[in-house]
Amino acid sequence: MENLFEYTIVVPEGSPDEGERIDRYLATECPGFTRSYLQKLIKEGQILVNDAPVKVSYPVKAGDSILIREAIRTLPLVEPEDIPLDILYEDKDIILVNKPKGMVVHPAAGHYSGTLVNALLYHCPGDLSGINGVMRPGIVHRIDRDTTGVIVVCKNDTSHKNVAAQLKDHSVNRLYRAICMGNIKEEGLCINAAIGRSKKDRKKMAVVPESEGKHAVTHVRVLERFGEATYIECRLETGRTHQIRVHLSDLGHPLLGDAVYGPEKQPYKLEGQALHAMVLGLTHPTTGEYIERTAPLPEYFTELLEKLRKKL
Repeated sequence: MENLFEYTIVVPEGSPDEGERIDRYLATECPGFTRSYLQKLIKEGQILVNDAPVKVSYPVKAGDSILIREAIRTLPLVEPEDIPLDILYEDKDIILVNKPKGMVVHPAAGHYSGTLVNALLYHCPGDLSGINGVMRPGIVHRIDRDTTGVIVVCKNDTSHKNVAAQLKDHSVNRLYRAICMGNIKEEGLCINAAIGRSKKDRKKMAVVPESEGKHAVTHVRVLERFGEATYIECRLETGRTHQIRVHLSDLGHPLLGDAVYGPEKQPYKLEGQALHAMVLGLTHPTTGEYIERTAPLPEYFTELLEKLRKKL
């Protein structure tokens, strides 16, 4: 473990933690590290921001490159694993994968194997961008563990920077399918509400005043109504953490299966929220061609729709 190379974290654009003290930020990003240990490393100059030492009170900013020299020794190695991938598109620059339910995107506390990153390291060894460090090679955006659907991964740093810029200027087309609780009466909605860390629980996000969070916009279109639930399409104008889940919950229509932002007791015995990243379209970072792929609805989702239809 002593020979591991340094660990880098890049603060993503639109992070809800922009402005957070660096020790608090890293305590969230590096589960298992105590704040006191992180503070010690910062004071010893073992944690650098953009190649320069900082104070413990330093507020992190989007784009900051945080280098951790000592903490990497306590992290496990991320090993390649022969896990089947549902690949929707692949070339030398990018790969679009249909992520299954229950798969974590990148290693974190309690999930150091079986992740999408483990599978990618096996599928394309040595061909993933290194901008987000050894724990998140190729990862330019994320979807939740229990959210299924399309995610784009970058194979080199040039592609990573290009796709990250598209995500930042909201030019990536992302359409989701979801089933929420209750009856949404409007045919279409534009939810414009800032999102930030919940003051009650830092592990959760919440709708907050614009001055305290990040601008967030979700466009909702009703596809089908079931009385007790509504089948909807959501288009992300921005991409904040848990955006669709938080916006719908705040509206009074939490997603079915979402015990975090909805009631603890959920009907239909679902394992996590009924949310599927169905369409992802972007400009290819090298050719300039528009690339779009669709992930079909997963089996659990179609079965849930059939159950709801039969109850009408």
